[in-house]
This record gives sequence, structure tokens and C-alpha cells, in this order.
Amino acid sequence: MFIVKHRQFFYIFSFLLFVASFLVIYFYGLKFGIEFTGGTQLEIEYMINRPEASLVHESLNSFGFEEATLQPVGEKSLILRAKTISEEEHQTILKVLGMTAGGGNQITEKSFDSIGPIIGSELKRKSVFGIGLAILMIVLYIAFAFRKVSKPVSSFKYGLIAIVALMHDVAVPTGLFAILGHYYGVEVDILFVTALLTVLGFSIHDTIVVFDRVRENLRVVGESDFEATVGKSLRQTMSRSINTSLTVVLVLLSLLFLGGETTKNFALALIVGVVAGTYSSIFIASPLLVTVNEWQKNGGKNN
Repeated sequence: MFIVKHRQFFYIFSFLLFVASFLVIYFYGLKFGIEFTGGTQLEIEYMINRPEASLVHESLNSFGFEEATLQPVGEKSLILRAKTISEEEHQTILKVLGMTAGGGNQITEKSFDSIGPIIGSELKRKSVFGIGLAILMIVLYIAFAFRKVSKPVSSFKYGLIAIVALMHDVAVPTGLFAILGHYYGVEVDILFVTALLTVLGFSIHDTIVVFDRVRENLRVVGESDFEATVGKSLRQTMSRSINTSLTVVLVLLSLLFLGGETTKNFALALIVGVVAGTYSSIFIASPLLVTVNEWQKNGGKNN
């Protein structure tokens, strides 16, 4: 099959994409939301109509709240995020927002939440731990599920190959959000972590479908031509993987363009992650089986 035969090209492309994502994350960093850094979130609703965000920004800046970020929600609501503030500052912000509403356009405070920096740091650690634990459990599951497959590639190596693909799937959306955070102020919040965990599950499902077909074909034709077996397995499962992913992406695109402001970044992270996951399952994970097999036959030396 073309993909397996020309796998070096896809390896190079994926490696460059992974390195680019890593460099962007390293130099730009991620713009963490208040869930991770600590801070205050205030949601208000205007009775008649919501003023322009630029006007609200100017009013807040004049009272010393330059670092506050605004997120429109729906037609009349607005979410304000800022560093941890006192009750006096809280009341000042409400007065400023009330002034920007205009005559007869009153505001209603819907929620006011504060997260301390200690809680934010703990949540950050737990998020990283959760992603790491999910990846470890995936390796163990694949090693167990493919325990009866020992030739020509051992079950544990199936798990390691899957992890290589998953690292790619996590790096790509994270790199994108590092760029968006650097240039457009897009924050990484708990929904982003949820999106990454969802991507891990979706991607590994795609990968296991192909791996399982490889296992079934090995039982029929044996291991005499492993490259041909992997190529055949890809042909048999590719349309299913692409159609499934396309269906999910179409739904997520609807959520991205028609959904509320609070779910747009979540939908974007899922779209990028699902596309990256589908790509890695087909163009990285499966061809790597062939590469590992060739590497073993050559005694650990490159072709």
C-alpha cells in the first residue's frame, strides 16, 4: 500500500509537525485560565443589550483593571476574568459595568467565583497527572488486549507505538493553543484538558481498530509478508476511520460556528485533535509496526 511503502515521508512530516508544536509550546508557553493560575471570574447579564467589548475595556482600564479579559456569552451576558480581587474591587467593577450599560440598561450579577493560586496549581498538577495516567493505562490495555500477538511484533511494542501516535495527537492541538494564546489571548482552561482526554480516547480507538485488523489478518496469512498484511489491514479499515472522524468533525464544526462562546475553544481543540488522531492512526501507528519489524529483522540496525 502507498502509505506503508512511503512511510518515511509521513514520518518526516509528523516529526516536523511535532517539533514545531514543541518549539511553539516552549517559546510561547500556554496562557492558562484562572482555573490554573488562580483569579476571579464574574458573569453578568445586561437587561436590554450588551455594549461593545471595546467600550467595557476602556472603562475598566480607566479604573486600573487593565489585565481583565472579557468573553461575550450569548446575546446579553458577559464573563470577566481577572486576577484575585477584593470585595471592594468587586463592587467597583460592578459599578463600572453598570455605567457602561447606559441609561435604563441594568445589569444582573449571575455568578462570582474566586480560585486561589494554590488550588489553581494543584489543579494544573492533577490535569498533567490525569493525562499521564490515561496514557499509561492505554499502554497497559493494549499490551493486555494483544497479549497473544507475539510475532513478528510483540504486544508491548503495539502499546509503545500507540503512545508515539498519542504524543503527536496531544502536541498538535496544544501547539495550536500556544499560538492562539500568544497572539490572540486564548486561554487554556479545564475544558481544554477535557478535550485532550477525549482526543486520547478517540485516537486510541482508531488505532486499535487497525491493530485489531492486523491481528486478524496475521491469523489467516501468517507473518511471512508483514508489510503486505499491514497494508491490507489499512485498506480494510481506512474508510471506516475517515468516515467516523468526518462525522464527528462535522458535528464539532456546527458547535464551533453555531454554539456558545464558552464552547468554541473546546470544539476547536477537539476538531484539531480528532483530525490529528485520525492521521496518526493511519499514517504513523500502523506503518510503525512495519518499521519496528524491519528494525528487529536487521538486528536493531536501520534499513
